Amino acid sequence: MKVSEIFDGMLDNLKVDNRPAIARRRDEIAKALNKEFRSLVGSTNNQLMVGSYGRGSAIRGISDLDMLYILPPAIRDNYKGDTGPQRVLVRTRDAIRSRYPSTEVSVDQCVIVVQFQNFKFEVQPVFENDDDSFSYPDTYSQSWKITKPRAEIDAIRTRDSITSGNLRNLCKMARAWKNAHGVVMGRLLIDTLAYNFFQTSTDYDDASTSDYDVMARDFFKFLSEEDDHQHYAALGSGQRVKVKKPFQRRAKRAYNLCLEAIEAEGKSSMSKQWRAVFGKQVPASLAAALSHEAYSFDNTEEFIEDRYPIDVRYGLTIDCKVTQDGFRTLWLGDLLAKRLPLRTKKDLVFTISECEVPQPYSIKWKVLNRGDEAERRNNIRGQITDPNRRAGGRQEITSFRGDHYVECYVIKAGVVVARDRIEVPIQPA
Repeated sequence: MKVSEIFDGMLDNLKVDNRPAIARRRDEIAKALNKEFRSLVGSTNNQLMVGSYGRGSAIRGISDLDMLYILPPAIRDNYKGDTGPQRVLVRTRDAIRSRYPSTEVSVDQCVIVVQFQNFKFEVQPVFENDDDSFSYPDTYSQSWKITKPRAEIDAIRTRDSITSGNLRNLCKMARAWKNAHGVVMGRLLIDTLAYNFFQTSTDYDDASTSDYDVMARDFFKFLSEEDDHQHYAALGSGQRVKVKKPFQRRAKRAYNLCLEAIEAEGKSSMSKQWRAVFGKQVPASLAAALSHEAYSFDNTEEFIEDRYPIDVRYGLTIDCKVTQDGFRTLWLGDLLAKRLPLRTKKDLVFTISECEVPQPYSIKWKVLNRGDEAERRNNIRGQITDPNRRAGGRQEITSFRGDHYVECYVIKAGVVVARDRIEVPIQPA
């Protein structure tokens, strides 16, 4: 495959595939609110999609849709004072509930959360200001605050035009990377960093997808060299964007994977190498597809992306306790850090050591055996399975050599919102 085929195919696979459903929900919510606040029947006006969807940088699997409903200026004085934010949010919630009586609709500090299947709307009632900003209600501070999403939308639209569409494409590629590797980065932070990358250089303003291999390499190098920040100034608006977790180490790993993928150009392994960077949305090569037909073993591997939308938003860390009768217990991370071999016939208990996802949620695991021995034994596994230990853990036994791995996924409201992987390199006894 050519480089352009790799990235054209990936970007096509990343396109939001449920736009009609999103548009229907948006319009029905707008109709309900126009009826409540303006006595208008059937009107879909006075709404603005913001967030990554509004900025045009969203990808397939997006689970949070951000929508502003612009309130009539004539009622602004009715919602002044400490109780104003709560009262306008409750009124907005009740109007949406009247349209969706069997749907979960609730107030969450600044927005109304409308939980549909596989995605949710966060609806924010706002008053428009003369400078194109909006005042939104905050029940925590019992006051009205300022947001400037139009400035962010204008900034990404302008820079995307200057860069021949490459800015938004890079934002989408960065989302694919973060979802594939469980990197906890907010959508506005990703767009801001991609925007900053194009601000530092004009090298890729006119790039085509045949140049995206080196563009990706240089972007991850840019991320890996960023100083630690608690906040960034958002593109366009300058508002503070929180850094939830450091991303530099993960970006350096992605940079190194890009180097390996670039080195593999023209080889049958090129597609596989780029999949290591961006995940399953990278199209498989024809050679790989043909080789699947010639497997001498059953290709039983399953992919979480085929079951659920992926939108990583929370941190997750897994670890593994290694035990064997007559030997002291070790943690796999410590064992590998000390470069001690992991032998066969060990008892492995995979546990979740940190999970930031608020309850309720469900947990799935994947155990994939890799290498010649796994193929010879016809035992690569790779199915998506449930926990078999308390607290959502998974117990396994080391059976044969190979560079195996185990992944854990946390699913909330039908969406994978956190994932982590641990390598399990087993050596012969």
